[in-house]
Amino acid sequence: MSSLELGIASDEISPDFKEAIHHGLAWGIKKYEIRVLKSGRIPQVDEKEVDEVCDLIKTNELEITAVSPGIFKLPVSDESGLQHELDVLLPQTIEFAKRVGSSLIIVFGFKQDDTPLEEQRDKAVGIVKKAAEIVAAANMTLAIENEPGFLCDTGENTARFIERVDHPAVKSNWDPCNSFGTDELPFPDGYETVKKHIINVHAKDTKLGGLVECLPLGEGVIDWPGQVKALLRDQIVQHITIETDCLPLIEQSEKNVRYLKNLL
Repeated sequence: MSSLELGIASDEISPDFKEAIHHGLAWGIKKYEIRVLKSGRIPQVDEKEVDEVCDLIKTNELEITAVSPGIFKLPVSDESGLQHELDVLLPQTIEFAKRVGSSLIIVFGFKQDDTPLEEQRDKAVGIVKKAAEIVAAANMTLAIENEPGFLCDTGENTARFIERVDHPAVKSNWDPCNSFGTDELPFPDGYETVKKHIINVHAKDTKLGGLVECLPLGEGVIDWPGQVKALLRDQIVQHITIETDCLPLIEQSEKNVRYLKNLL
């Protein structure tokens, strides 16, 4: 089996990037995903803060594994909102990603509305095809994160969606916790259906569903021992990104680091 490194979303420690890496480096983590900084969610953040983040990345020889602007959480019926995300937020995210040295942009899979699902999927595929062309031109990749209540909620639905988009710049950000509560068993079922598309993995745990309540890894119902073993076996990613989502962040994030180190 190969090895896996640990990464973490920096705001799962603190929105203050300097404080986040202070703790993360003490835990042995050099890989960070950037979503939220002190001045807001990227890419709409203060330029001075971005300069400071870039200095910290260079000084500490960090790797920014992904950036996550939180786009495509809207339903496809919100045409003006989605057009703004395509025309403004996505290009701004690409520029932010270039500055921090990342080539992976995490997006979501469109909140479901009350129109027929197939109509929603058709529109969503068209939007993601446009986004894929934009990121591909910048030599970057989109990773769709599955989430309950979205068109891309399960591993299976995410895989089918990616296959319909059929673009090499569109992959999966697999979150087994976000699959829990659907009609799919996250591991092994969801994982096995989507694994050929996976480029990034988020790690958190739950007993009630990822949008209801999250728990430290190992305290919920997600089969993390099995999932980690499969990731080691399949060698489809080189790291796992911790996404704590439960308070107090620093304490629970450190607990998650210890749990995964024990598994690895």
